[in-house]
Amino acid sequence: MLEVVRAEDSAQTTEAALTAHRAPQAPPAPGGWRQFEALPIGLFAAVMGLTGLGVAWTLAGGRYGTPAWIGSLLGMMACAAFVALLAGYAVKAILAPQAVAGEFRHPIVGNLFGTPLISLLLLPIPLARVSLPLAQGLWVCGALGMAVFAWLIVTRWLSARQHAAHATPAWIVPVVGLLDVPLALPGLGLPPMPAVMVFGLAVGLFFAVPLFTLILSRLLFEEPMPTALQPSLLILVAPFAVGFSAYVATTGTIDLFAEALYALTLFLLAVLLPKLARLGRTCPFRVAWWAVSFPLAAAAVTALRVATAQPGLLTDGLALALLGLATAVILWLLARTLLGLARGELRTLAQ
Repeated sequence: MLEVVRAEDSAQTTEAALTAHRAPQAPPAPGGWRQFEALPIGLFAAVMGLTGLGVAWTLAGGRYGTPAWIGSLLGMMACAAFVALLAGYAVKAILAPQAVAGEFRHPIVGNLFGTPLISLLLLPIPLARVSLPLAQGLWVCGALGMAVFAWLIVTRWLSARQHAAHATPAWIVPVVGLLDVPLALPGLGLPPMPAVMVFGLAVGLFFAVPLFTLILSRLLFEEPMPTALQPSLLILVAPFAVGFSAYVATTGTIDLFAEALYALTLFLLAVLLPKLARLGRTCPFRVAWWAVSFPLAAAAVTALRVATAQPGLLTDGLALALLGLATAVILWLLARTLLGLARGELRTLAQ
């Protein structure tokens, strides 16, 4: 009986949280400028996914001789998406500031305000070939903003009692996002910053372990996550995939620990991808599905780095398979999102 009551309370808590998030976005008629009120902050994950895929194709060019323009094109698409989303969210802040405030205070969605900051840390990778000063400036803004945001979110967690039902994969974004700090730094021509790189790596990996444990515990012992949040399960892959790249960027070597992170990435992908395949057949498309893009791209980058350092039939096969999977999924997400925006379906897709 006690378990039943706890399950009901958990379900009610999660539903109440989602309702609280939707409440500030009470719909006027769809279309026109008013549809920007429904623009979710989490859509900046599209920038992360496109940037990560561009990096993957650049690595594939070095390993397999694929055309260099593919990675460059994806990088420029990521930059264009960032500018468009930044402008759209600025319109939302003007038209519906209460909706923006509601998103930021939300115990689940508020964590996704880390996605534009992570975008600022990733975009300097393709931009460094176009404008090094611009890339350096964006990275500095992203690194400072990510550190402050991580501090703010951890302070929020420790300042009030948290509900177990709120422990979703989105909780990984604010602190583990610090793992992205070292990624672009080696190619920016800035003075060596080993302390900064170690800080991002240490804090990101340190918090990844307890957060992963909390989220796994919630998935095992509480009510299933609402359908709208199911795609975010793949975020659980990100700490290990991005942790691999951050570790290699910081240490300059692929050692036993890096190989362990790669192995964890592959194991979690094997567990989660079948769940997402079933989700794609049973649920309508939502922009929240972009949550799968960056973890897939990061996994492909990890596999390509391993294949470059340790060429072989198995490592190359895994790298090519993950690159193909990430490319197919991200391009489909991009096409479906653009089609929905052209049809004026933003409010529907963001539910």
